Amino acid sequence: MAPTATSETAETTARTAPHVTEHAVTVAAPPAAVYALVADVSGWPQVFGPTVHVEVLEEAGPEGGEQLLRIWAIAGERVRTWTSRRVLDPAARTIAFRQVVTAAPVASMGGEWRIQELEDGRTRVTLLHDYLAVDDDPAAEEMIEQAVDRNSRAELLALKNTAELGDAREELHFTFSDSETVFGAAGDVYAFLDRADLWPERLPHVARLDLAEDEPGIQHMDMDTRSPDGSTHNTTSVRVCFEDRKVIVYKQLRVPVAMSGHTGRWVIESLDDGTVRATSWHTVTLDPEGVRTALGPEATLAEARTLVRNALGTNSSTTLRHAKQFAEEARGDS
Repeated sequence: MAPTATSETAETTARTAPHVTEHAVTVAAPPAAVYALVADVSGWPQVFGPTVHVEVLEEAGPEGGEQLLRIWAIAGERVRTWTSRRVLDPAARTIAFRQVVTAAPVASMGGEWRIQELEDGRTRVTLLHDYLAVDDDPAAEEMIEQAVDRNSRAELLALKNTAELGDAREELHFTFSDSETVFGAAGDVYAFLDRADLWPERLPHVARLDLAEDEPGIQHMDMDTRSPDGSTHNTTSVRVCFEDRKVIVYKQLRVPVAMSGHTGRWVIESLDDGTVRATSWHTVTLDPEGVRTALGPEATLAEARTLVRNALGTNSSTTLRHAKQFAEEARGDS
């Protein structure tokens, strides 16, 4: 007897039904504070380990009720990028999201953040995902499942740790910048910063740098930097390079012991007077335990802020001065 349409439909539905996962954590912080951290995508690279960079492409509705986001995040060993639409409901404290442009091997991906106040004043955060793999490939499904599980656990733990800092986070978290005015072409400044593989021969504080670019504009850096006392320290970073905008954003994956997070960006702007302004921005979150380990048990966060600001600012200012010299010499040769 020929198979019935009903059996074929059931088989197809079973094969293409999305996989659903649920992860949760309890946070010793008010739900409003937890919700604010999830809602503010500008802070995600500092809060969530896998997130490298987020841009808001569109925003509509009260309190940014609907957003279109472009996200760059680490999944497995690679940086993947996708576009998501999300709907924020501050009253219900839910944020629903759905990828509208996916990255293989993901065929579809969506989910929801649910933030609930518990009777004891703590907050329960539930993170739901549903997904399908391209062509229902079992190997891809397993890879997606592992990435979703790993990233969800990491994100919830990071959210918990950040929210539970409370007001102390304001003292741990800071942003600063350094700039140079360049009498040269913005493209030449960008080229100097983009070609980080040449930094060991161009910059005195870079002892070694390995650069891998799996796809155009996505760079992985492993760098040894010289300190003024002659010692070296190692950092690994991921960079996203926007040549059309003359902007490079980055996130350090391995940071010095005094920090728990470090992100930054290089911004090159052509000004009306014909000059170029090149700016290095740093956003840092200090690790209190790491500060005491690195600077001693009596060290204060204010002292750590000053030291970190000086160390990072010195290196970025040196890089900017060499980029300025490179661009101005290129202009003189043209």
